[in-house]
Amino acid sequence: MNAPDGPATAAKVLTVSDGVVHGIRRDLSGAALEARMADEGWTIAERAVCADGVESVASTIARLADGFHGVIVTTGGTGFGPRDLTPEGTRAVLDREAPGLAEAMRLVNPLGRLSRGVSGTVGTTLVLNTPGSSNGCVECLEAVIDVVPHAVRLLADNADPHPHA
Repeated sequence: MNAPDGPATAAKVLTVSDGVVHGIRRDLSGAALEARMADEGWTIAERAVCADGVESVASTIARLADGFHGVIVTTGGTGFGPRDLTPEGTRAVLDREAPGLAEAMRLVNPLGRLSRGVSGTVGTTLVLNTPGSSNGCVECLEAVIDVVPHAVRLLADNADPHPHA
């Protein structure tokens, strides 16, 4: 276990799914992300669900990030389906993108090349989009989980020393 130090310990998980919102699908990917983050020593401050769509994603991320210092990991809505608009909703509220994180997540699996997920910051919050499958979201998170605590600490005060390779 690589538990984060200092203030980089709070996480929120957002499931983007019409099916989960309407009660016709179980939130397996949100549960998988919560369990994996907990295994890494993160405290899950909140789990939320919103419908697919630009406005619903943007407003939910904005609400979750308001006054929050930590990481929000989304699951769902990153593919090619007509309602897969999580990246567009995320971009609507990002202050800055972090393309290296999204690129690293896409490289973990050949199907990752089909992901349109983005990553970036909203105030002192890091936002990571992951796919809606319970295996895919965990694989993507694992691709970057080692650097997430450092990124979150940098958002707080930019005084975190750079890690040595």
